[in-house]
Amino acid sequence: MMNRKRRNTRTVQIGDVTIGGNHPIAIQSMTNTRTDDVDATVAQIERLTAAGCEIIRCAVPDEAAAKALSTIKRRISIPLVADIHFDYRLALAAIENGADKIRINPGNIGAEDRIRAVISAAKERNIPIRVGVNSGSLEKHLVEKYHGVTAEGLVESALDKVHLVEDFGYDHLVISIKSSDVMMCVRAHELIAEKTDHPLHVGITEAGTVYAGNIKSAVGLGQILGQGIGDTIRVSLTGDPVEEVRSAKLILKTLGLRTGGIEVVSCPTCGRTSIDLIGLANRVNEMVSEMEKDLDGSIKVAVMGCVVNGPGEAKEADLGIAGGKGEGLIFRRGEILRKVPEEALLSEFQQELEAEIRNHNQNCQSF
Repeated sequence: MMNRKRRNTRTVQIGDVTIGGNHPIAIQSMTNTRTDDVDATVAQIERLTAAGCEIIRCAVPDEAAAKALSTIKRRISIPLVADIHFDYRLALAAIENGADKIRINPGNIGAEDRIRAVISAAKERNIPIRVGVNSGSLEKHLVEKYHGVTAEGLVESALDKVHLVEDFGYDHLVISIKSSDVMMCVRAHELIAEKTDHPLHVGITEAGTVYAGNIKSAVGLGQILGQGIGDTIRVSLTGDPVEEVRSAKLILKTLGLRTGGIEVVSCPTCGRTSIDLIGLANRVNEMVSEMEKDLDGSIKVAVMGCVVNGPGEAKEADLGIAGGKGEGLIFRRGEILRKVPEEALLSEFQQELEAEIRNHNQNCQSF
């Protein structure tokens, strides 16, 4: 049995979002546009925000990207994180241009005076630093010490960097400790959670394409978050970053760590199915992803292939469809509303769902 009691961590302020403590686990993503293409980057961030992204990270590979952050920040509504590697001057420029948080690996920034300069700039503006460690860049001496890349090595590497920042007099930190090896990543988070109370940004790095990456992320993050570990989350996928946000929301909802929105359940189909249930379920999923932003609270929707799995087994759903041959039933909480021809089923279901959302919102406001 997994313990869902949240790990007690320090709180950290990232723009207007607070993480750690008892605050909700924040959903993050990262843009894949060129950061210096401000219009494209802002457009993508707006799509991500509409999907439920709460913190956004942008790569800062050069000075043009660092300078673009100030304009981007003015045009978006969620906190902006600058992702820095190698050049400490880019971290300073990102801070100067208004980044709400910076992500660095102190091990690749350079000499101590450069690290001190970055920490001093962050401290002056009270900007948190995310200290990131990935299994692919574990230091040689730790690989040798632990006879390979291990969870123990990752934890030692991360804590070494945390202590380095703390030794310079700053502790406004978030720790990220990632691996593409799911079970190594799980073990590393278990170990580090015992050794520090800094908030943790969790994810399975380089998880893969949308299909494979979602499975790996769900398995790994389910075990990590299910133990109460994690204060922010990113599902790293090779694809449209909006898919990362949708996946993160579903993982959190499945674990009972988020409420609200529209949950869609659907049956796996069988030989009794006489309707295009797969296509119908996919279209309902697309529909609700656009509609749930208007919902206060939670609604459960069922898309079922026949009357066997329809109003009976899905009677707990607020609204549902049960397919038939060339037609389907629309039902509400187990009660059949009407029979509808297949070609009109989706549009009439949408009308019922819109009405359900309105009624749900009115009931919520009356309390």
